[in-house]
Amino acid sequence: MKMAEDIILAPIISEASMDLLESKKYVFKVHSDATKPEIAKAVEELFKVQVAEVNTINMKRKPKRLGYHSGYTSAWKKAIVTLKADSKTIEFFDGLN
Repeated sequence: MKMAEDIILAPIISEASMDLLESKKYVFKVHSDATKPEIAKAVEELFKVQVAEVNTINMKRKPKRLGYHSGYTSAWKKAIVTLKADSKTIEFFDGLN
């Protein structure tokens, strides 16, 4: 069984993700093997909120170059978590606005 800390790896703080905060949508980098129910349970456990919906996106690797050397960025999984209307907000993101 996976721990909640192993599923939710990091919050994603970007201009696009900050615009989603108004509609109670939060963006996280998650473990690549995590399922939607596991992600919802982990967010509820870590932040004490009620999750309405989870959308996931597999971000593919991209080619990168640094001078003569070339390689790829690593592939990762992104989750957009929507909270219920009567749920409280996640306090970590409140200070960022």
